[in-house]
Amino acid sequence: MSQNTTVILDTGCANLSSVRFAFERLQADVIVSADHDVIKSAARVVLPGVGTAGAAMDALVSRDLINIIKSLTQPVMGVCLGMQMMTEKSNEHGGRSDNDIECLGLIPTQINDLDSQGLPLPHMGWNQITVSDHPLFAGIEDGSYVYFVHSFKAPISEYTIATSQYGEQFSAAIGKDNFFGVQFHPEKSAAIGSKILQNFLNMGNQA
Repeated sequence: MSQNTTVILDTGCANLSSVRFAFERLQADVIVSADHDVIKSAARVVLPGVGTAGAAMDALVSRDLINIIKSLTQPVMGVCLGMQMMTEKSNEHGGRSDNDIECLGLIPTQINDLDSQGLPLPHMGWNQITVSDHPLFAGIEDGSYVYFVHSFKAPISEYTIATSQYGEQFSAAIGKDNFFGVQFHPEKSAAIGSKILQNFLNMGNQA
């Protein structure tokens, strides 16, 4: 393992391979692992996720990853549900209860239903983003198109680092300190997504 390795957390979710392939296309040194020592020594870490927040948090618990993730000081990026898991709580409980799902609490916001104002859900397909000066969006222009698949959202807050609109305006990306996440799928977002992933690779570069 090199000093510039990107580790994708092995959460057992279905989009691990597509995220890994997207990084490999950028010639990144990337591995999928749930090994605590490997994760802690990574230059940067990716938290992927598909499915519901409840099932995803259960997967992190079963792999004993909660405290490891919270302790990380290198750049950590959540993708789609991975972003949502970085918040304090989510009401996407998948019918298992009426209670909100307690998430990682890394970014002080919460996840609730996207108010599409009558537009079909999930919000699926290409949509435009408005970006901030966060380094994740270096060289990305307002109005760039990325690919979304979601029915839940993080509201606009002081932790919003990019926005989009589908019925209501929502956070297309959020961040706090070394933790940040994107609601869209960069691995499915063509050249813009590749540029965002490259920006992430440029962070925490120890090579």
